[in-house]
Amino acid sequence: MLLLYCVMLSTMEIKIKYHTDLPELCPVAGKSDWLDLRASETITMEKGEFRLIPLGVSMKLPDGYEAHIVPRSSTFKQWGVLQTNSQGVIDSSFCGDDDMWRFPALATRDTVIEKGDRICQFRIMKKMEPVTFSVVDHLDGENRGGFGSTGTK
Repeated sequence: MLLLYCVMLSTMEIKIKYHTDLPELCPVAGKSDWLDLRASETITMEKGEFRLIPLGVSMKLPDGYEAHIVPRSSTFKQWGVLQTNSQGVIDSSFCGDDDMWRFPALATRDTVIEKGDRICQFRIMKKMEPVTFSVVDHLDGENRGGFGSTGTK
C-alpha cells in the first residue's frame, strides 16, 4: 500500500481533450515512458506531398513542461513518411480547445495512413532552466578532433 501511495504522489496529471473516438492514451508500464499518438482520420498521401496529420488530442500541459513528438520506430517502414521538423515541441501555451496536436509528415512514396494508426509518440519534458553565457578566450576541455571525429566503428 505504501508503494502505491508513493507512485500516486509522483504522477503528473494532464488535462486532455479528445476530438474523435480514438482509444484513450495509456502509458504501457515497464515498456516505455513514451506514449503513442494515432492518426485521427484516414490520410491518403502521394509521394512528395506534405500534410499535417491530425492526432485527435489537445492537452493542457503543466507550466514549465513541454511535449516532444517524434515518429515511432516503425513509422517510416510502415508508411514511408518523415517528420519534417525532425522533432516537434509543444509548449504549455498551446492549450486551447482547438489546439489539436498534429504530425507534420512528408511522404516518400504513395501511402495511406488509416484512422487509428499509431504514427508517432511523445513524452513530457521539463523545460530547460534559464542560462547565461560567459565569453572566454579558451575552454578547459581537451580537443576531440572536430565534428564526426570518433570514427564509424
